[in-house]
Amino acid sequence: MKRMLAARVLFALLTLVIISIVVFAATQALPGDAALVQLGKQATPAALESLRARMHLDQPLVSQYWLWLTDLLHGHLGNSLATNTSVGALIGGRVVNTLVLLIATGVIALPLATALGILTAIRRDRAADHTASVVMLVIVAIPEFVFCLLFVALFATNVLHVLPAVSLIDPDQPLFSQLSAFVLPVLTLVIVSLPYIARTVRACMLEALESDYVAMARLKGVPERQVIVKHALPAIAGPVFQVSAQTLAYLAGGIVVVETVFQFPGIGFAFVQGIQSRDLPVVQALALLLAAVYVILNSVADLGTVAMTPTLRKGAR
Repeated sequence: MKRMLAARVLFALLTLVIISIVVFAATQALPGDAALVQLGKQATPAALESLRARMHLDQPLVSQYWLWLTDLLHGHLGNSLATNTSVGALIGGRVVNTLVLLIATGVIALPLATALGILTAIRRDRAADHTASVVMLVIVAIPEFVFCLLFVALFATNVLHVLPAVSLIDPDQPLFSQLSAFVLPVLTLVIVSLPYIARTVRACMLEALESDYVAMARLKGVPERQVIVKHALPAIAGPVFQVSAQTLAYLAGGIVVVETVFQFPGIGFAFVQGIQSRDLPVVQALALLLAAVYVILNSVADLGTVAMTPTLRKGAR
């Protein structure tokens, strides 16, 4: 396990280095002149040259990348070109908002999807199983933004009008007093994440129920409830942990769409705003942050699966 942990850490670091190169190259490839976007068409040539020098745009790309990476390693994310404030201070509150959004989604979606997957496996080929399969297939086929618009139409217009259509959050007020702003984004994320977890849990549960040790327990006369709780459920703990972590990793990237539609003040919406205004330090920092979360959660999923699965754990020794 120690060797595997060290290998995963090295692999994650290498992946982040490669991602940093891709992120930097992608931001540099954005169309237009970043300095001109910031200062406007009325800017003088001297002002443009001064800003380009401050942004290191007058240096070769390799030098620009090295300066950016060096600042990152020293914990300096740069200053926003739009507000001239520290990127860390600018996105700090947004990171907290997104983190609360993801935690709330996980707390609701993971138990619900796990229970749904187990129930459909136990009731295989019955009406509940077929109905759940059709509903989940429909959910998978519908993009996130469609659910956003649907929930706005149902809960934020003349139909019910009980929730805000736009998730405005006052940074000077505690988050627990503004929970209504989280309801529709959380509801959307829960709906879109349910099928992936539930279908994986169902498949793993069916495999466990058809295993030799479960068949032996049934032959010994063990009650079906104990067969499920004591024999089948422990066998699916590793896969369930893996798919849960991977789903959260997926949501960390897919949250951009949901936050943008609801104008939720999180890192996803800030990322889109940064691209629109060509605020390169903000875009680079948020893109690397989202990539780091994705890599870390996938690494945790792999290591957790090995730690919770006896056969895999023996193979890792």
